[in-house]
Amino acid sequence: MRKKGNEHLARENKHTRGREMKGGGGLAKGEEALATILGGKENPFVLVLDCVTDPHNLGAVLRTANGAGVDAVIAPKDKSVGLTETVQRVAVGAAETTPFVRVTNLSRTMKKLQKDYGIWLIGTSDKATQTLYQTDLKGPLGIVMGAEGPGLRRLTEENCDILISLPMAGKVDCLNVSVATGVCLYESVRQRT
Repeated sequence: MRKKGNEHLARENKHTRGREMKGGGGLAKGEEALATILGGKENPFVLVLDCVTDPHNLGAVLRTANGAGVDAVIAPKDKSVGLTETVQRVAVGAAETTPFVRVTNLSRTMKKLQKDYGIWLIGTSDKATQTLYQTDLKGPLGIVMGAEGPGLRRLTEENCDILISLPMAGKVDCLNVSVATGVCLYESVRQRT
């Protein structure tokens, strides 16, 4: 039972208590930061998010990406949520330690990741011909996740080297984007270790 007099702390996140929140993307980095983040890495591991707009999903994704050892999370500046106060609360500290890179043109950035860093981009799609568990996820890797509902946009999907799907045995068509991201990232971790 909660102590009397602490009712105001019931929903407060201990990872953000006593700190000023930097809502609005104060912790986000620009695309020029990719050179510093990925330069010299033998097997960079990035997560690309296409139009994820829900702050709770982004917070959960950042937390999972941090736990999986992702070098950077990349998202477009428009049509996606930034590092809001809600994102930071849900991320439980991961928003401050996981590089979150906002880019102007996601398609161009994906091509740069492939050309400059040798990263294979693996996108999740209903159009995939192979599953996550049939895919080699070792080496320089980028997992590309789309928004719930529409999934990946056409250009984003076209810029992926491989499209994969998650096997679904039940009656639902898809998973929440943060859950699907966790499944993909930790299968990558399993294969890479």
